[in-house]
Amino acid sequence: MSTKWLKTLGASLALTVAAGTASAETLKVVTDPSFVPFEMMDQKSGEMIGFDMEIIAEVAKRAGFDYNLQTMDFNGIIPALQTGNVDIAIAGITITDEREQIVDFSDPYYDSGLRILVRKNDDSVKSFDDLEGKKIGTKIGSTSYDYLVDNLDKDDGVTPYPGSSDMYMALMSQAIDAVFYDAPNAGYFARTKGEGKVKTVGPLYEGQQYGIALVNGSKWVEPVNKALASMKEDGTYKNIYEKWFGPMPEGM
Repeated sequence: MSTKWLKTLGASLALTVAAGTASAETLKVVTDPSFVPFEMMDQKSGEMIGFDMEIIAEVAKRAGFDYNLQTMDFNGIIPALQTGNVDIAIAGITITDEREQIVDFSDPYYDSGLRILVRKNDDSVKSFDDLEGKKIGTKIGSTSYDYLVDNLDKDDGVTPYPGSSDMYMALMSQAIDAVFYDAPNAGYFARTKGEGKVKTVGPLYEGQQYGIALVNGSKWVEPVNKALASMKEDGTYKNIYEKWFGPMPEGM
């Protein structure tokens, strides 16, 4: 066996090992398909689009992983992370002490809160106290549901819905009196499909921050945080934010 051939073989093996090392790990990412404008199905392309979808695509590129995207109802997302059926979740997930006991979170990437939505001609609800005795729609497994149960004296009128579109349709059909849910989603509906039919009222309640959720003990927390930080530093985050929400407030 010639020395030249051995060198060629060695170089070939080295390239093969390097290529294997460089190949990105493929992670399972899950989202909720109905939390507009964070994630939603584009009816024309059949692809998931939205603020969160652009965030996770950029984070994956910078953190160095590929991913397969799955969708499920919001209330199944944290359990899916707990069981290890998925690796990462991005779905407007509020960072809470309770959730931090069972999953890891990235640094916050969006500041939010809860908001009241009523029909356009309804002036009976102006603040949270006015929701007492009303029929209120919210989303299963959400922090808005928890807030209602914790802060209403009478919560028997609270109806949790599996999807945000269900509760908005219930509001417009007068099956419920109000919706209490994440401010950006409620506001987006009021500016789009609900324009002229519904309105947001009152202040923001329970200031919240969204984080990317990962399996407890995930090695990807630090790479994800570094990716988010670099996106904010170079203006990429600002560009994505303003595409979906308009001018970004100072200090974000």
